[in-house]
Amino acid sequence: MELSGDAVIGSLRRVVATAQNGLEVVRFGGLESGATPSPFQVVVRTPMYRLRRYFPESDTAASGIPIVLVPPMMMSADVYDVTPEAGAVGLLHSMGLDPWVVDFGSPDQEEGGWRRTLTDHIVALDEVVDRVHDYTGRAVHLSGYSQGGMFCYQAAAYRRSRGIASLVTFGSPVDTLAALPFGIPDAVAVRSADFLADHVFNRLAISGWMARAGFQFLDPVKTVRSRIDFLLQLHDREALLPREPQRRFLDTEGWVAWSGPAVAELLRQFIAHNRMMSGGFVINDRAVSLAEITCPVLAFVGEVDDIGQPLAVRGIRKAAPRAEVYEYSLRAGHFGLVVGSVAAQQTWPAVSEWVQWRDGQGDRPVGVAPMETPDPHGEGETGVTIGNRITHTATTIAEVGTEVVGGLAGLAAGAVRGARELSGEAVRALPRLARLGQLQSHTRVSVGSLLAEQARKASHRDCFIYDDRVYTYEVVDTRIDNIVLGLIGCGIRPAMHVGVLMGTRPSAMAAVAAVSRLGGVSVMLSEGPDLAEAIRLGAVETIVADPEHLDRATATGLPVLVLGGGNLRELEFPPGAEVVDLERVDVSTVELPGWYVPNPGLARELAFVLFTGSGDTLEMKRITNHRWALSAFGTATAASLDRGDTMYCLAPLHHSSGLLVGLGGALAGGARIALSRELDPTRFRDEIHRYGVTVVTYTWSMLRSILDSSSSHADDIHPIRLFLGSGMTPGLWRRTMERFAPARVLEFYASTEGDIVLANVSGAKIGSKGRPLPGSADVRLASYDPVSGRLLEDDRGFVRECDPDEVGLLLGRRGHSAEAITGVMRGLFEPGDAWVPTENLFRRDTDGDFWLLDNKRSVTVTQHGPVYAQPVVDVLGSLPRVDLAVSYGVTVGHRHIAVAAVTLRENRAPTAAEITVALDALPVGERPDLVHVVAEIPLGPSYRPITEVLCARGLPAPSVRTWYADPATGTYRRFTKAVATKWKSGTDRTGPAAR
Repeated sequence: MELSGDAVIGSLRRVVATAQNGLEVVRFGGLESGATPSPFQVVVRTPMYRLRRYFPESDTAASGIPIVLVPPMMMSADVYDVTPEAGAVGLLHSMGLDPWVVDFGSPDQEEGGWRRTLTDHIVALDEVVDRVHDYTGRAVHLSGYSQGGMFCYQAAAYRRSRGIASLVTFGSPVDTLAALPFGIPDAVAVRSADFLADHVFNRLAISGWMARAGFQFLDPVKTVRSRIDFLLQLHDREALLPREPQRRFLDTEGWVAWSGPAVAELLRQFIAHNRMMSGGFVINDRAVSLAEITCPVLAFVGEVDDIGQPLAVRGIRKAAPRAEVYEYSLRAGHFGLVVGSVAAQQTWPAVSEWVQWRDGQGDRPVGVAPMETPDPHGEGETGVTIGNRITHTATTIAEVGTEVVGGLAGLAAGAVRGARELSGEAVRALPRLARLGQLQSHTRVSVGSLLAEQARKASHRDCFIYDDRVYTYEVVDTRIDNIVLGLIGCGIRPAMHVGVLMGTRPSAMAAVAAVSRLGGVSVMLSEGPDLAEAIRLGAVETIVADPEHLDRATATGLPVLVLGGGNLRELEFPPGAEVVDLERVDVSTVELPGWYVPNPGLARELAFVLFTGSGDTLEMKRITNHRWALSAFGTATAASLDRGDTMYCLAPLHHSSGLLVGLGGALAGGARIALSRELDPTRFRDEIHRYGVTVVTYTWSMLRSILDSSSSHADDIHPIRLFLGSGMTPGLWRRTMERFAPARVLEFYASTEGDIVLANVSGAKIGSKGRPLPGSADVRLASYDPVSGRLLEDDRGFVRECDPDEVGLLLGRRGHSAEAITGVMRGLFEPGDAWVPTENLFRRDTDGDFWLLDNKRSVTVTQHGPVYAQPVVDVLGSLPRVDLAVSYGVTVGHRHIAVAAVTLRENRAPTAAEITVALDALPVGERPDLVHVVAEIPLGPSYRPITEVLCARGLPAPSVRTWYADPATGTYRRFTKAVATKWKSGTDRTGPAAR
């Protein structure tokens, strides 16, 4: 076929035009479009940022509503002015707004830029809001694209929305782990982000070209398509010029470097730990949560955005429960949300209308709708609907002509998603279980050594949060070493018994760790009537107290060391008291003696002394380092604790839940420890959000005040995933799960002596103590007669092991910690065996789960059989109208009568029929003889209900709120004066003696 002359000339012209335009691209990086940037004035210039005010001479600069635009950390501030006629600042100005842009510059061109942190950016934005407010006299609409929007969220939370009229974000992820690019599994992302933060970006920064390559890699198909389009149209200058500024921006001019510390902080806080979602990210050593945002929020969602994926962007609805959150959804990719024809036609007009609506100058924009809580199952794994993804992908593939790419990408994504079936929990659990198995009696392990180990691994990581202040492991470890010097200077030596009389605060935990690091024994004391007896039993030689407990400590007559409250406080000491203020000791003058070896504690050695019971039942419990480590690693394993968790330690340190489960589990798992000044419902609600609390420790009835308070119901959305502790009744258990769904309860039972740790890990059987944790002692139930108080033997003279559902005494096989324990029993089930007895009676069901019944010394032995306290408490406490319940025995004449006392919720008493139905769950002989309502049940320091006062009152008086068990009918009936008289005289043949 012959070509015509016009065709040949046209082809030559095309070749020449292509060559000319290509040469211009090679020489100058692109085609000269003649476009000029929008005018702006730099109003504020600091080493961290420059604040641009666009169109400063126009009328809108004086009358327009101010909107501040924030770029991502890796992108130039010119992203808002890529094309003057269709850029953000030009469009917003034409619509009557007053646009401002924050220019962070590029770290590689700024003094100290490579040392910038994420905190520097947030603090800069905090300052910018104040500056713009001062200039304009108006509240500021703060807006950001991609990571710039994340900055806006964080800055608004940091300043608690002060001076901010609204937040507007574009493709800004909040729930970063909800929808990761390419379907990367959460566990892989978390481990990778942790590794990169700790080992790569502490040494390496990201240059501008690396940022550009990373952005293009996230959408490779679109990148290839745009380059092919450009090459195919290189001959047609007029067709290319309108898109040339955008192409040049994405290919070369729009990218800036990231500083290593800022990237590391981003990875650590917002990828590995997802703290924008859970709360508790750290700005200027202060814990912050998006839950503190109260201004309105508008989030733009790209329906085909694979970087700021819809499910991740919509996480703001859950993360900021106190804000009005709206969304605007449009069919656009990540960059198309803010630059290009779709942005010019939809995004920026909607932003203008939103700002005017929030300023009272118009109606809510069309397309802006309240954001619903995202359903992770409703739109696939990312929030991009299947229809949108198919349409967008098919169009893209067709344009590029690479059908194979889509098939390979789908196979790869499917393979990666399949990897999610591998259990991340097992990966975390195996090293801890292996470490438990390696513990021998001579192994060095202690609180002090475990904390030092965490400090060596990651000294910059968060350790404690208290009063909104965050303390790193490095700071805490240094504090402990200084306390050690103070203790040595005051004459404390290894193996000495040091009483710790302190509230729940970082100084208390530091004191315990310092005594451990020194090789001493911490005797955990609580304020109360048993203090003097506890000091005697624990052989305390010196007391460490905080200022709040100073008076009680000095009243004992022992030497007192005061710790906590800072070194600026003024303390008054009683005349003649032997008191040293450790905060004022100059530790630089203390010389370490030759005997000092840090963390000398061996597994078999005594580490702590705890106390259980009160009054006549006060008992001392000796905790070895092995026993503490068993609880620590067992808790971390059962609760799946890791660096992403923040444990809120409500349990007091003198209780095993606080010392062994709370402090121990957090240290073993690497979780942060959040402490509160007091158990206050309002403080609880605020701090769980601000600190990003994922796990809450408790003891006994501690959570009652939280559940009963209206303030704790203010937010239906919360970060808590687990409540962890011991002593919770089934009724309180159910209320907790209902109120804090989907959080669950993990109930522990741990013998304070020996190595028994039971845990109800699944939570399926409410009220059960579960099964032995891996690594804990072998457990047996020895058949026990509560009437005689003796173990029952078989025909060979060995103790008989219990059958399922039979009452027995819980025993644990002698382990490494037995050297510090007295009362080891030998030859029980076979010749030469050795067992450590507990004081508690249990039943084991046919599935192998253990159910606590009572302490062997508090069983009420009536003439109709033994009545165990815990089952009575469990069934009565499950009644909706019952708040607290206890069971105890009283003596009437020569008879022991089992009595149950309850307090009420909202002063509404259960009926006799309801009590009868509830107690029908127990065998007839194990039901209480009387049930009565009391105004109050006293609580001990650990929130355990105390029965001594009720026992001392004797037989309850007849009333309309007292019921007795009528054996003739099998029901509970009102306890009248006539029945009471017959009981006391012993003439009633149908009373408790008759059953």
